Amino acid sequence: MNITSGGSIFLSLLKEEGVTHMFGNPGTTELPIMHAMREHQDLTYVLGLQESLVVAMADGFSRASGKLAACNVHVAPGLGNAIGAIYNARFTGTPIIITAGQQEQGHGLTEPLLYGPLVPIAQPVVKWATEVNRLEDLPRIIRRAAKIATAPPSGPVFLSLPGDVLNEEAGIDLGASTRVDTRVRPSDGVMASFVDRVLAAKNPVIVCGDELVKCDALAEATEFAEILGADVFQQTVPYGAHYLSEHICFLGTLSRDQKNVRDTLQPYDLMIVLGADVLRMSVWSEVDPMPEGLPIVQIGLVDWEMGKNYPVEQAVYGDLRETLAVLAPLLREKGGDELAARAGSNLNDLKSRNWAANRPKVVDSIEAGAQSNPMSPDMFCLRLVDALPNEAVVVHEGLTSTRYLPNLLPYRDRYSFHGFASGGIGWAVPAAVGVQLAQPDRPVCAVIGDGSSMYSIQALWTAAHMKLPMTYVIANNGGYRILKQRLKAFHQNDHFVGMDLNDPPIDFVGLARSMGMDAVRVSTAEDLRMAVAENMASGKPNLIDAVVDGSL
Repeated sequence: MNITSGGSIFLSLLKEEGVTHMFGNPGTTELPIMHAMREHQDLTYVLGLQESLVVAMADGFSRASGKLAACNVHVAPGLGNAIGAIYNARFTGTPIIITAGQQEQGHGLTEPLLYGPLVPIAQPVVKWATEVNRLEDLPRIIRRAAKIATAPPSGPVFLSLPGDVLNEEAGIDLGASTRVDTRVRPSDGVMASFVDRVLAAKNPVIVCGDELVKCDALAEATEFAEILGADVFQQTVPYGAHYLSEHICFLGTLSRDQKNVRDTLQPYDLMIVLGADVLRMSVWSEVDPMPEGLPIVQIGLVDWEMGKNYPVEQAVYGDLRETLAVLAPLLREKGGDELAARAGSNLNDLKSRNWAANRPKVVDSIEAGAQSNPMSPDMFCLRLVDALPNEAVVVHEGLTSTRYLPNLLPYRDRYSFHGFASGGIGWAVPAAVGVQLAQPDRPVCAVIGDGSSMYSIQALWTAAHMKLPMTYVIANNGGYRILKQRLKAFHQNDHFVGMDLNDPPIDFVGLARSMGMDAVRVSTAEDLRMAVAENMASGKPNLIDAVVDGSL
């Protein structure tokens, strides 16, 4: 058995668990890992310029590949910097092994610079956190961490790595990887009962969520919806391609306006939830979004979401791909001619009111507006989508300038769209780097608000450093427009304090160029369309500073 360092053993274990990229921002306590990297040159090291960035990069990589990711941050202050990004990853259930170098055991007792107990800092935002106290425990801990991170409900885990453990040398057995196979479906009796309940509804509605992406079940979901002839909505937080937009049953994304959602759902007599958050909202309202008496049935592996806020008649634990594949023939057989006739009638009706039918109406409405310089937020969104190639992957962290993005951008596969989810901003600039690394053969376009981008703008350097073929589009309205809108709406106040970014204005072109990236500034919709088309075909990292009308 070869004698090697803890740092090298750590990297060997990550590779055996399927990790291909290490996202990191190293410090002195991580030097044993950096020293070992020369023995593991098949593991790509991706340097980010701040700890929150490397977590977001790992998050984007995992979400766009479906694989376990890994990132390394620097002791207590670095872990503190990363907490918001870890919170985002926990929200989306992204499997990441997050590690931080720690002061040598015993040395920490003297309270040296940068020391702090890391495990208690991480625990609130991860599935599991521990510190490695002996080198011989490292294989068991890494294997356990990978298993926990990937088992539904998946999510980030955290490991503290003391320097003495990483520097120690030994010959130890690395063990073997474990994965929990959750490709399960309910018993025959549960399936039969579920079919009976669904067939008893005359006007069911389906709400789809992120588990359809994680289970690779979009095709099965469309077949299920088509058999029923049911209306389909995406969940209220549209952070992924949770359904195929151009499918006949898809009506679009439910809003986070409680009254609007309640009115939308009022006509239905059964809600079928497929791996989704059930009506997660943003701000408080005295109106409950759930119509009174609307029954719910739900399928998924994240049982926390079942009955969390609203009672569920049948909460069915199962992998969506496996479960829906069995449900489809059962529904056809038991529903018979009556279901086929009803579904056919509903599908014919859906042709005139589904997402595909409504998209041209949204386009006409936007184009009917006055042309302006700078361009309107809605025209910005339309011309951006117009210019995207069909195979593009979109990373999204816009707010007011992209309100129509779910109405205009078609989701065509499970990795075609990745949006910020938890509400914590600063995710998309670095996450897009991870997405591009996960999807190297597809062009990536990241559309981000100016305020959000400034939380993590230094991630542009990593994209330029790695020469990634990706386009950043900054919707530059010169301020926090959503806060202005809400201040007026909630408090009837137009005295905007701390909401403008125009004195001095931020030079996004200069920022991008300072980090080695080509950049251009546009202010009209047509110039934007041409710039997006040209830059996405360039094969180079680039940025477009798109000036958008910020008036209310």
